Amino acid sequence: MSSPPEEAKPKPRIGTLRALWPFVMRQRGLFVAWLFALAVASVATLSLPLAVRRMIDQGFSSGTNIDRAFLFLFGVALVLALASAARFYFVSLLGERVVADLRNKLYAHLIGLDAGFHDRNRSGELISRLTADAELLRSVVGSSMSVALRSSVTVVGSLVMLFVTQPRLAAYALVGIPLAVLPIVIGGRRIQKVSRASQDRVADANALAGETLGAVRTVQAHAREPYERGRFGDAIAIAVGTARRRIRSQAWVTAIAITLIFGAITLVLWSGAHDVIAGRMTTGTLGQFVLYALIGGGSVGALAEVWNELQRAAGGMGRINELLQETPHVVAPPSAQTLPQPLRGELRFDDVTFHYPMRPDLPALDAFSLQVNPGETVALVGPSGAGKSTVFSLLLRFHDPQSGAIFVDGVEIRRLDPADLREHIALVPQAPTIFAASARDNIRYGRLEADAAAIEAAARSAEAHEFLSELPKGYDEELGERGARLSGGQQQRVAIARALLKDAPILLLDEATSALDAQSERAVQHALERLMAGRTTLVIAHRLATVLKADRIVVMDRGRIVAEGTHAQLLAQGGLYAELARLQFLD
Repeated sequence: MSSPPEEAKPKPRIGTLRALWPFVMRQRGLFVAWLFALAVASVATLSLPLAVRRMIDQGFSSGTNIDRAFLFLFGVALVLALASAARFYFVSLLGERVVADLRNKLYAHLIGLDAGFHDRNRSGELISRLTADAELLRSVVGSSMSVALRSSVTVVGSLVMLFVTQPRLAAYALVGIPLAVLPIVIGGRRIQKVSRASQDRVADANALAGETLGAVRTVQAHAREPYERGRFGDAIAIAVGTARRRIRSQAWVTAIAITLIFGAITLVLWSGAHDVIAGRMTTGTLGQFVLYALIGGGSVGALAEVWNELQRAAGGMGRINELLQETPHVVAPPSAQTLPQPLRGELRFDDVTFHYPMRPDLPALDAFSLQVNPGETVALVGPSGAGKSTVFSLLLRFHDPQSGAIFVDGVEIRRLDPADLREHIALVPQAPTIFAASARDNIRYGRLEADAAAIEAAARSAEAHEFLSELPKGYDEELGERGARLSGGQQQRVAIARALLKDAPILLLDEATSALDAQSERAVQHALERLMAGRTTLVIAHRLATVLKADRIVVMDRGRIVAEGTHAQLLAQGGLYAELARLQFLD
């Protein structure tokens, strides 16, 4: 993902974790159950020193009621064990559900963002946000939040009980708390910055791995495995180096805090021991005080570690919030119009100018105007970069033009819900997308409610039925990631079957037969001709057969229409089309 310079990035704040609260409130039952179990466990924890004092003073000292004293101690321990187990169960399940809801929201948001956003950002880094950063938040809700609240309650309860037990010694112990909190606050600022950098480097490594694995055939074809291993190793080394700085900071903060806390406790115990020797305090009272001091000190130490975890999680939540705050530039208007039914399929580009966000100085389309009549087949030809694919992208509203307008049956497409518009358009790209699912599910993607008969009919029309039937599980065979179990031509025929099943009134064909052998191309071309009958079709053409079948050929160059007509007319005119025909179509 393109990231701003480190100094320009907003510093993560603990307050960003407030964004988790709505997700927590969706699980009110679990939240309340966790609080109840936490309260019982805290009361039991604070009751343990009282039980120990009773055991020492009534059991060891006097010998009376010794059985009852030990039974009381065991009862407190049993309540603590059961309450702690319940607290762990409820808060862990709460963390799972909160993170699941957050991931669902983030994923739904990401796939709803426009193509411009995805052009600017690497999919591998977005996946890192969806996984690694969300995983940090799981530990916050499922563990750190519980530890923080439990430790806070225990610290306050221990302080109260320290003063109840022995006010003078409690005043001494209180001095250690500000000393312990000070390094946490100071060190936390450093940890915030380093945690954000650490997560950025992990995301960089994930993005690199995703990109390389996605192009593994190219890597292997060039025998670049050692080179890619080195690149990934370097990225991991940078991530580990950054993480080492974060860990070192966290370790120093924890060590200093615990040293100060237990230094204060040791001083207090020294003073208490003198009181016991002088007869000013019983042994049981000192034992009770020591336990409260240890419980309180341990809780402050736990808070120090939790604070470090919260710093990391705040960085992750900040990065997730950045994505959630992204707004798509292509959206449905407040009162979206609907396309007329039945749709005739008339298309009109009216003086359209468009620049891609990553190339603002170079127009992809420049004052582009085109009228396509209902049922007409128009072939777009031209050199690479002429703007042919941009015509498809704008018609599908992946982007909106900077000026001009596009109309479908007289309705400007910016007045339509993009989803409604796209339901009326079928696209067959030159590089087909095959999902890691069954052949049946891949074809059904064109029309989710289609039954088995309709799916098979579409496959037969696309000349895909024969090879799909020969798969070990037939149509239920998993095709592998990116259709790895099919040849290029077979993948294309599955994509064509998907478009045939959708049966949309407008077809966009990016040289849909380019990956087929001659025999399959003829069969699929016949199927496409039947499909195109009575439907508006735009074809990005690279082959002579496609050009000859078109009603009209539009020649594009540098985002403009430079000529149009039939194949014979354009050959007679000479110029760019004649040159393209000689170099490309007639090879």
